[in-house]
Formats: sequence, structure tokens, C-alpha cells
Amino acid sequence: MVRLTLDKTLEKKKITRYQLAQMTGIQYQIIDNYYKNKVVRYDSYVLDRVCSALECEISDIIGYEKEQ
Repeated sequence: MVRLTLDKTLEKKKITRYQLAQMTGIQYQIIDNYYKNKVVRYDSYVLDRVCSALECEISDIIGYEKEQ
């Protein structure tokens, strides 16, 4: 199962969802959906903007867990 870990990354960097929305130019609601792991289809544009703004790797905001 693919899981977003944006919440943990933002917590580590002490950045709010609102601040990230401003940094990326992406609507708050979209950022909130990624934060709450409510996204079914991942948008490469959004992932690119988030990684660029946070100066992180894709693996810092998205991961894979085996289902049991």
C-alpha cells in the first residue's frame, strides 16, 4: 500500500499546511488531502512542487508498506 507521509515531514520541518500551500502555490484543500492521505491518484506536479518547496526527496513524503 502506498502511503503519504507528508504529515510527518511537515512536522519535522515545523511547516504548516497553510504555509506549504503558500510556498507551492497549490490550493490548501489539495495540500490538506495529501496531508491526510486522502489522495487516490497522485499528481506528479503536486509532488514535484512539494518536494521542491520542502527541499526533500520523494521518499520523504511517500512510502510503500506491504499489506498483510
